[in-house]
Amino acid sequence: MNRKKKTMDGNSAAAHVSYAFTEVAAIYPITPSSTMAEETDAMAARGVKNLFGQTVKVAEMESEAGAAGAVHGSLSAGALTTTYTASQGLLLMIPNMYKIAGELIPSVIHVSARCVSTHALNIFGDHSDVMACRQTGYAMLCSANVQEVMDLGAVAHLSTLKSRVPFLHFFDGFRTSHEVQKIETWDYEDLRSMVDMDDVQAFRARALNPEKPVLRGSAENSDVFFQHREACNRYYNDAVATTEMYMNTINEKLGTDYRLFNYYGAPDADRVIVAMGSVCDTIQETVDFLNARGEKVGMVKVHLYRPFSAKHLLAALPETVKHISVLDRTKEPGSLGEPLFLDVVAALKGSVFNDVPVYGGRFGLGSKDTVPAHIIAVYNNMAAPQPKPEFTLSIEDDVTHLSLPVTENPDTTPAGTTSCKFWGLGSDGTVGANKDSIKIIGDNTDMFAQGYFFYDSKKSGGITVSHLRFGSSPITSTYLINKANFVACHCPSYVTKYDMVQDLVPGGTFLLNCIWTPDQLDSQLPASMKRYIAENNIHFYIINGIKIAEEVGLPGRASTILQSAFFAISGILPVEKAIELMKAAVVKKFSKKGEAVVNANFAGIDRGAQEIVKVDVPDSWKTAEDAPRRLEVPTDRPEMKKFVKEILDPVGRLHGDDLPVSAFADRADGVYPAGSAAFEKRGIAITVPQWDGTKCAQCNLCAMVCPHAVIRPIAMNAEEAAAAPEGTTMVKHKRADYQYALIVSVLDCTGCASCANVCPTKSLTMKPIASELDRQKIYDALVDTSEKPELLTNNTIGVQYRKPYLEFSGACAGCGETPYAKLATQLYGDRMYIANATGCSSIWGGSAPSTPYTVDKNGHGPAWSNSLFEDNAEFGYGMLLAQKQIRERLAMDAQQLLDTPVADKAQAWLDTYEDAATNTEPAQALIAALQTAALEGDAKAAAADFLKDADYAAKKYQFIFGGDGWAYDIGFGGLDHVIASNENVNIVVFDTEVYSNTGGQASKATQTGAVAKFAASGKVVKKKDLAQIAMSYGYVYVAQVAMGANANQCLKAFQEAAAYDGPSIIICYAPCINHGIKMPFNQAEQKKAVAAGYWNLFRFNPDLAKAGKNPFTLDSKAPSADYVQFIEGETRYSALKRSFPGKAEQLFSIAAENSIEKYNKLAALVDFYAPKGE
Repeated sequence: MNRKKKTMDGNSAAAHVSYAFTEVAAIYPITPSSTMAEETDAMAARGVKNLFGQTVKVAEMESEAGAAGAVHGSLSAGALTTTYTASQGLLLMIPNMYKIAGELIPSVIHVSARCVSTHALNIFGDHSDVMACRQTGYAMLCSANVQEVMDLGAVAHLSTLKSRVPFLHFFDGFRTSHEVQKIETWDYEDLRSMVDMDDVQAFRARALNPEKPVLRGSAENSDVFFQHREACNRYYNDAVATTEMYMNTINEKLGTDYRLFNYYGAPDADRVIVAMGSVCDTIQETVDFLNARGEKVGMVKVHLYRPFSAKHLLAALPETVKHISVLDRTKEPGSLGEPLFLDVVAALKGSVFNDVPVYGGRFGLGSKDTVPAHIIAVYNNMAAPQPKPEFTLSIEDDVTHLSLPVTENPDTTPAGTTSCKFWGLGSDGTVGANKDSIKIIGDNTDMFAQGYFFYDSKKSGGITVSHLRFGSSPITSTYLINKANFVACHCPSYVTKYDMVQDLVPGGTFLLNCIWTPDQLDSQLPASMKRYIAENNIHFYIINGIKIAEEVGLPGRASTILQSAFFAISGILPVEKAIELMKAAVVKKFSKKGEAVVNANFAGIDRGAQEIVKVDVPDSWKTAEDAPRRLEVPTDRPEMKKFVKEILDPVGRLHGDDLPVSAFADRADGVYPAGSAAFEKRGIAITVPQWDGTKCAQCNLCAMVCPHAVIRPIAMNAEEAAAAPEGTTMVKHKRADYQYALIVSVLDCTGCASCANVCPTKSLTMKPIASELDRQKIYDALVDTSEKPELLTNNTIGVQYRKPYLEFSGACAGCGETPYAKLATQLYGDRMYIANATGCSSIWGGSAPSTPYTVDKNGHGPAWSNSLFEDNAEFGYGMLLAQKQIRERLAMDAQQLLDTPVADKAQAWLDTYEDAATNTEPAQALIAALQTAALEGDAKAAAADFLKDADYAAKKYQFIFGGDGWAYDIGFGGLDHVIASNENVNIVVFDTEVYSNTGGQASKATQTGAVAKFAASGKVVKKKDLAQIAMSYGYVYVAQVAMGANANQCLKAFQEAAAYDGPSIIICYAPCINHGIKMPFNQAEQKKAVAAGYWNLFRFNPDLAKAGKNPFTLDSKAPSADYVQFIEGETRYSALKRSFPGKAEQLFSIAAENSIEKYNKLAALVDFYAPKGE
């Protein structure tokens, strides 16, 4: 049977096959599974029909727990229902999974298997999530690659219908979910031919229906529950045979050989590995390599993990096997072994393999790369005189000594495979362009193609490495490329940071995007790079994609230019054909953004193929000598010096894989020192701000809006000014007898230009970073200039002289969230706890090893922690409860000190006990007095107890940070409960109106008419009014702010919220890269939003009502700009107009009416809350 071949990733394959069998999909976004749900929603929006002649009804829920509940309900009522999830999301579904399995309801959950958060969040792949589900009663079917996802996804849906046992179909997160492969796809008619419609009707007949009512979900007692639970056994026995039957059906159709357990290798193998997931393709490749040189090895690939059929495992093993190793991609601390290992050991017991030794190994946690060299180590271990019974792969365990040594690192990729690596910067378009390249080659040639994309955990602006392989044979190399034929560096600052050319095989090709001429390369490239290029006959090309991008109208996005250069150099396709296909891809991809964008990309493609420069490599490069590398860590914090040298620096240079277990032995709990981001100095900006002091108004607005705290105002006295480094620009301070300067940390800047765009006097202009590098030393010398107390006023100018305790985060260039968080730290950073919901703010705020929340000279700073996504309000509330409990004991101690010589200090502390703004000095005074006081008896004991927990003495601020996905959706129940508690917590919501961190899915904060993932044809309902809900309690401080529209109002809101002795919530408008706006103009977009009535500014302060004043202040004026005109300036709205013009007109009109209604309601609240008699 011939099937169409398409180039797609594992998530797309799962979406394609599952859509056919699905009537209802209840979904919720989580990385890396969100794409499956997004594509299901997009297919429904396009009108694609399932096997039952309908489009799938897609329902986005408020959480994965909600999605699982909806799945259960929909199944119970008779609709075939599917969901997609991973990691913590899957864990939230477990209670419903027990119910669905217990009720024998056929269904499939597709899972991009991902690491579960433990000591740290990790969004990458392993099996820790699915292994938590093995007791639920779900059958568990594993796919090892993209083709298997397509094929076995059908087996899962067919088998669940026949067996009534629900299926969890899983595959490796990222390695399979995001790997792009050229595969064969199902035609829905072929799938229809395999469905037994009697099974569908039987499912419907069992559904709840008032016309044939039954009761389901009863409560049973101890007399019958056990027997009733055992009644399901036969269904699980039958599920094994059913799965095997459908595998055989597919084998007959396709000529494949899918089995419950597939054996691959020598028929007389003496050493066999048992594994499941993407590593099986790597093992297969290694088996071929080892057997070709005379060894006898094999592999058993596990497909059906639950129910586990010992009979089928035993049948798959060769009779000659003498040693078996089982690889698990999970860790169960304290167990005798990992799950698959224990199952295999149990299966062999009492069989002909009873005496065969079985060894257990852990590998690949959190997407740790596993290469053939590691697999060879496993086979070598089995051949050793004394094999390690328990081992780990691909790490150096120098603590418990479980790791296996690597003795060789061969190239096992099939002959004729071309391997390419592309080094890019997050959001520069490199990954997207390379995905297009894979599809161009895969869909337009007979070649096989594979693409995999490595990301760090920073937001846009982090490093990306695209791994592309092309060849005439199927590509089974499910690991990162370390022997490349072609390497491209799209970000010139990388040349001094990363070992890129060292991955090239001799005679390979290196393409560098840079502003340098060939003559300048000798002085710009490091010696190690020059030496490798010369010694290995590397073909070296350069192109100034930065300049071309500026000239064609694509500033900062040279990706299509460099893609064109790649095709021109590589010769994988004829250049003319490649350009034609690239332009067709541009039209498909960018037509919704307008003709100008398409034409700019066309021009870039043409010039990219024409303006490559071949570099003649001089012989002198062969003897280039490395300059001595000195790592200076300018800090007096010994723990930070150690951390930077031992962890931050190697990880920053992408040598984290080389760190041994001992490097983390003293921080096994996941704790990192605060403030390490200051030592990264990534230098990723193309342009940075240059200050002209003669034009400056000294308003400090540039510093306020800077997302990364890289631009700072300082005031210097005469002595400080005289000691400033040569070249420091300074002018007379306009308000005091000081010299004023704006200093810029050039190497920490992302080049977003937010500062230049808000400057009212245009005293900041963006200049190429190379011309400003000398100014870094000025920043380093002056950043700790003493604060001048008289300048630290409580307005927008004075606050910016205060130290930001959030600096150099991993946020996107132009981020709308970080300026608010930074402002909070400037106001309260040395006295604040922060509970941070998982999301954008936890990623830019806590991506190890870079920690942007920092400390002052006293070692004080924000105490920051992230628990989960859904529990953040409760997590922060728990922090508050702990402080209250401990401080109440200290207050009892202080009461016992009121008849002692320190009575005045104790009383002063008690008098300010609940006021964080004034309690610090009395706390310090009391502590100092107690340390020297001569006390006796109970007073002495009380003093000792007080000093024991003296760190808690000063009242702290409890902040709770999170995005709209948390506050409006998954965490809303907890948020509501916490504000209802009437405790003193300060909640800050970064409202981007989408799930920013997972790629821009709709949330309840998304406005009517916006196109977002999960709302492909525009959101039809209006935004949830979180502020009004909070205000309804009457005792919650509520504010809605937009810094770019009114910085003063924003500052007042933060100050009032912190001063209010009760719960507060500030909702901050934060335009996002997902909106399709120009991020350098983020602040201007906020101003436009308020002017158009899209976003309203107001404050509700219950303290004012207690004083007999109106608690409600409407800070924004009536809309003065056209609402529809405003939203059409953002791609998330204009895209709807291009795709569904009629619907757009209708929804935009409704949205505009909603905005008028909302403003009128707010205006009416002014009168509603006015004190009687006014």
